[in-house]
Amino acid sequence: MFFRQLFEPETSTYSYLLGCERTQRAVLIDPVASEIDDYLELLQAANLRLIYTLETHVHADHITGSGLLREKLGSKSVVHRDGGAMCADLLVTGGVLLQVGDLEFEVRHTSGHTSGCVSYVMSDRVFTGDALLIGGSGRTDFQQGDAGQLYDSITGKLFTLPADTLVYPGHDYNGNTVSTIKQEIAKNPRLGGGKTRDEFIAIMQELKLAYPKFIDKALPANQSCGLVVE
Repeated sequence: MFFRQLFEPETSTYSYLLGCERTQRAVLIDPVASEIDDYLELLQAANLRLIYTLETHVHADHITGSGLLREKLGSKSVVHRDGGAMCADLLVTGGVLLQVGDLEFEVRHTSGHTSGCVSYVMSDRVFTGDALLIGGSGRTDFQQGDAGQLYDSITGKLFTLPADTLVYPGHDYNGNTVSTIKQEIAKNPRLGGGKTRDEFIAIMQELKLAYPKFIDKALPANQSCGLVVE
């Protein structure tokens, strides 16, 4: 399997390029519009054909590159049906399996940060978007956020994965690149160490986070797959 973790520094966003070496077919998870040229160069260098762009949710902090990649390469955009991006080619629900060559992704609906958040589960790793972060979680104070729902999603649909499952998040602000389910269950300050649902909700209510810097531009753009609406 071809695997590359990519980082966009302005919004601390991780994107992930995965390719099947047998078929040369690939997916790109959470592409960022400003990084399109880098993606095209990487795909060409690795001799990969992009089949899907997989969104973990409709983002509020950066503009997705899915629409531009669809225009340039013919790839199909995948978003959860509750995400609010009817422009997507595939509107998925929890339990859907996506097959790209020898790569298989299970869609798990991990709502709570937004109502349309999903995680993409493979045999040895999970891409958690903004639901579960390394030593943290997505915020729940805007865009259909619900702290109790996020707790249920993480504990019921992510913490139930095998302990050695690799956790690849949608963001990290501290230089971390990967964790494991075992590590997050044990040490995540918001959810780990046996924290209860009520304790998590209280923690989230006390965060007092600033208004998202790019939301007024990013959210409407992402509802049209990152393409500017005139």
